[in-house]
Amino acid sequence: MATEITVADKLKQLFQLQKIDSEIDQINILKGELPMEVQDLEDELAGLQTRINRLTEGLNDMKSDVSRHNAAIAEANTLIEKYKGQMDNVKNNREYDALNKEIQMQELDIKLAEKRIREGDGQLVNKEETLKAAQERYDLKASALETKKVELEKIIEKTTKDEEKLGKKRNKASKVIEDRLLASYNKVRNNYRNGVAVATVSRDSCGGCFNKIPPQVQLEIGTHKKIIACEHCGRILVDDHLLEPAAAKK
Repeated sequence: MATEITVADKLKQLFQLQKIDSEIDQINILKGELPMEVQDLEDELAGLQTRINRLTEGLNDMKSDVSRHNAAIAEANTLIEKYKGQMDNVKNNREYDALNKEIQMQELDIKLAEKRIREGDGQLVNKEETLKAAQERYDLKASALETKKVELEKIIEKTTKDEEKLGKKRNKASKVIEDRLLASYNKVRNNYRNGVAVATVSRDSCGGCFNKIPPQVQLEIGTHKKIIACEHCGRILVDDHLLEPAAAKK
């Protein structure tokens, strides 16, 4: 028959898990905001690269349009010279007027193409400036990302072994805790930025929210007969000597 786990043992298990989680939290604090900053920079660079690609594509399209208009002008000039040459050999006014009309149409096409080129040149300048600014911003962010990655890699290099060791200890510690208690612990822990779900009573106060704990409640906590939560923050309360009763008696 399996031995029933006492409340004191359950509290010890939760307290031990909290100590492990607090060590993991300290490593994450050491990393600081670096992981998020790296991710944000990577996302921003991806967005900038998409913008640069679109600007480059638009720029190439505009250059193609200008080239097309220049080709149209060259073709129109060739036709004008051809029509002028044909005018020397016309036999009547009708042929002359027809050729003259073709020349005028080609001249109009040239003027329209020249207008489109001027407009395109202006747009090209603006587009190139926008692209240059986007590329400069990309280069700046890429440099910042590289710096952040180097910082993060150095920290990870120093803490990887500790994280792996603590991860194994956490898995082992959490497996012996009742599912219901573990779920409550995780829920409380996730509610607070400092990740403290099991708090010790220090100077007659909760070590999590620092509200006063009534003397009678402190006596109950010291008996380890039941699991008691802080009425203010919901954290599980334990006394300082739960894990080291022998030391407490000295």
